[in-house]
Amino acid sequence: MSDVLLTKEQIQEIIPHRNTMLLIDEITELEPGVRAVGRMHLSGDEVFFDGHFPGYPILPGVFTMEALAQTGAVAILSLPEYKGKIGLFGGLDKVRFKEPVRPGDTLELSVEIIKRRGPIGIGKGVAYVNGKKAASGELTFAIQ
Repeated sequence: MSDVLLTKEQIQEIIPHRNTMLLIDEITELEPGVRAVGRMHLSGDEVFFDGHFPGYPILPGVFTMEALAQTGAVAILSLPEYKGKIGLFGGLDKVRFKEPVRPGDTLELSVEIIKRRGPIGIGKGVAYVNGKKAASGELTFAIQ
């Protein structure tokens, strides 16, 4: 796609996640330390669809939040002072799930860093599927 800013391989140069836990496939917008927008393409072959739920596969909400966290981690860990560091979850707040995410869908992920003090911060994340809000929440992180 012509709007891809960072490929999966380039994302792996910024965040430490690897298969099977690297959930974001590409970054389409990036302002280091401020915001990132990415995508997660769901083929239907992902192992979690086998058991969640048989006959009606849906992306587990925790994976949606993890994909948002990884998108936010790209924004933060793109800063030179955090190169080679790891972003850890500190908490989740105001999380809401609105639309199911199914095999074949592309999850559009947007995270804006709304607060940062030293290695601790909060990102506001929103995930969309088929143009509708699928999930949202605030993600607290700590840089290690």
